[in-house]
Formats: sequence, C-alpha cells, structure tokens
Amino acid sequence: MSAPNPAQQNLYELAVQVGIALRTRKQTLAIAESCTGGWIAKVATDVPGSSAWFDRGFVTYSNAAKTELLGVRESTIATHGAVSAEVVAEMAAGALERSPADLTLAVSGIAGPEGGSPNKPVGTVYLGWAQRNGAASAECLHFEGNRDAVRLQAVAAALQGVLDVFARQP
Repeated sequence: MSAPNPAQQNLYELAVQVGIALRTRKQTLAIAESCTGGWIAKVATDVPGSSAWFDRGFVTYSNAAKTELLGVRESTIATHGAVSAEVVAEMAAGALERSPADLTLAVSGIAGPEGGSPNKPVGTVYLGWAQRNGAASAECLHFEGNRDAVRLQAVAAALQGVLDVFARQP
C-alpha cells in the first residue's frame, strides 16, 4: 500500500481535527455536497471512529437533488444560481432539518473546466455552515488550478470551516 500524498494527508489531518472537535463537544456533523461530489464525506469517514461524530452526507449535484433532498427553493436557485451564498445557506439548513446532526456544512461551486462566467469564474466555491442553535454562516472563495485542485481546496476549506465555527464560539 502506498503512502498518501501530502494533500491527502493534510485532508486526513483536518478530518481528524474536526472529529476531535465534534467528539469533545458531543456533537455530530452532516454534510451537503455539490461540486465536491461526496469527497468531504469520504475524507470524514476515512477517520477510524468517525461514526461517533459523522451522521450523514447528501450529494446533491443537480438542482433537482438540491430541492428534493434538501428543500432548497427553486426560486432561490433561479434568482441567485446554484453557486451562491443563498443556496449553500439553504443546503446547510436543509441538511440540519433532515438529520439529527448538530452542525452541517454545505458546498456548491464551479470546479471547471467549463461552467464559469464573468461573475462566477471557474474556481468559485461557496461554503456554508449551520448549527442546531441557529448560528449560520456562508462564504465565497476563489480557488486556482484544474478541476481536482479546485475540489481539493474546497474540501480543505470546508473542513477548516468547521474548526473555525468552533473557534468563534465562547
């Protein structure tokens, strides 16, 4: 078996940190993914014992899946686009409503090589987090590189974002 490359090792270490943070707080995580296609859930479940803190993942790649599985309003997608703060906020809220998790994260983006526009170029990724206590946040990031590079950076940013959610708490 070959050793993991540095990027994979970094993702694994982030997932371990997320697991420790969740276990320490006796909380669980659910994930709603679009452009990452389940990669965040894969990284989370690579960690032995992740069943103690990882509840479920929703891979909602199509707009129909976002509305059917997470309750994202069609009007939100039509008004703001699937890659928007508004949509990831609804994805995170929908994952929270459809799971017993204490914290959710959501991601939607344009990994490329096609699909970008002047307003949302390839590499645009929106991340969102929602907590059972009502706290929610979203952010837009811009990543460089090919499709895999954009997705890898999105996975890392999403996991780091979970840690940042906890860091902002008193």
